[in-house]
Amino acid sequence: MTDQHQTSRAPNPTTASNRPLVIAIDGPSGSGKSSTARGVAERLGLAFLDTGAMYRAITWLALQEGVDLDEQAAVAQLLAHASMDIDQDPRRPAIAINGVDVTEAIRAPEVSAAVSSVATNLDIRADLVARQKKLIAEAVGGVVAEGRDITTVVAPDADVRVLLVADPAARVARRHAELTDHEVDVDTVTDQVIRRDRDDSTVAEFESAAPGVHVVDSTFLSLEEVIETICSFVPVRPLGDGRDRRG
Repeated sequence: MTDQHQTSRAPNPTTASNRPLVIAIDGPSGSGKSSTARGVAERLGLAFLDTGAMYRAITWLALQEGVDLDEQAAVAQLLAHASMDIDQDPRRPAIAINGVDVTEAIRAPEVSAAVSSVATNLDIRADLVARQKKLIAEAVGGVVAEGRDITTVVAPDADVRVLLVADPAARVARRHAELTDHEVDVDTVTDQVIRRDRDDSTVAEFESAAPGVHVVDSTFLSLEEVIETICSFVPVRPLGDGRDRRG
């Protein structure tokens, strides 16, 4: 069972039909999905859903429990009986599995090295996609969800769908900078980024945009510029006094 926790923020934008706004962001490793999605969510007063953290959480649990990641049925069974609690406040996102806060632990190198084995497990994907769809449907104030197959599988009807890409060298550099506290060398990071993209591409499409999906190349853009670009895709709904309102 997955619970959603949101704290109050700015008024949430809605679509022209008064539905909560849903923004879906896909992209390869290191393209800036998480930082961008958090920034967009905070600016627009939306919840933030990091679907990759869910795959990392069950990877962490399997490693803790000593479950062989190649035993796909065993890992899927572990997830089936696991609870996930997700705080979707973009200012302080957090995730717990079976009551244990693993927000920091899931970023450890050993989890990064193993997560593709879990992400390519089709039973795991089916379980987590169902949980992700439920979280998005329950996000009454709107949500920005990011991951690998959000624009095509998890939220294909999102109001804004974006494929965020970047040059491989830039992606490796960004991921290496994120891991400075873990003292991981560049070669290891390069292997993790390139290998994970190769492995994950066998079960999720995130390297080319589906029809209706905006493509944003972040290679030479600042984080603020990427956030601004994605916010500009949000439909404008006129207010009663004739002014425009994003959402």
